[in-house]
Amino acid sequence: MSNALIQPSPDLAVILSSLEPVLNDGVYAYAIVPLNSEVPLIDVVGVFRESEGTTIIAREHQVRAAGLQVLYRAAWITLKVNSGLQAVGLTAAFSHALGKVGISCNVVAAACHDHIFVPVELAERAMDCLRNLQREANVKC
Repeated sequence: MSNALIQPSPDLAVILSSLEPVLNDGVYAYAIVPLNSEVPLIDVVGVFRESEGTTIIAREHQVRAAGLQVLYRAAWITLKVNSGLQAVGLTAAFSHALGKVGISCNVVAAACHDHIFVPVELAERAMDCLRNLQREANVKC
């Protein structure tokens, strides 16, 4: 990892104007691994332990091959802006924009980028919505 990470801006308008959403290839799935079970050796992109079990996010075909039930089929969108983990308002802004057009989103905030999982059949519509949000912010900056 590079030590030259760009410092995130605290200004929401600047963050929104730099969203740069990227649609990752493939179909991803949410699944749950029961408590006290090993997470299958698949290429997991997200994992979270809860009292009910361990939720994983991985490519759909790998989830199915591991014999797990697909709970949610998703497209994975990465916001290339380095928003920082303490940014205020970013999640609210894009989830509100997506919600206004009827698209649910599940968000994973990582150290460098935010990742949005949307219904796979609405991926392009979600990308259009996020690009519009970025364009509108560019006009305001």
